[in-house]
Amino acid sequence: MKYVCDLCGWEYDEEAGAPDEGIAPGTKFENLPADFVCPLCGAGKDEFSKAE
Repeated sequence: MKYVCDLCGWEYDEEAGAPDEGIAPGTKFENLPADFVCPLCGAGKDEFSKAE
């Protein structure tokens, strides 16, 4: 599953993770830390939507 930041369009791909942010590949979006923010714009998890 992929999730897109509603503010800037950065995409989080669960399969790929976000290695530059310390998030291992295979990490589900709901398992990201509560304080996870978009690495581009700083938006919180509540500002992401499932990608179509």
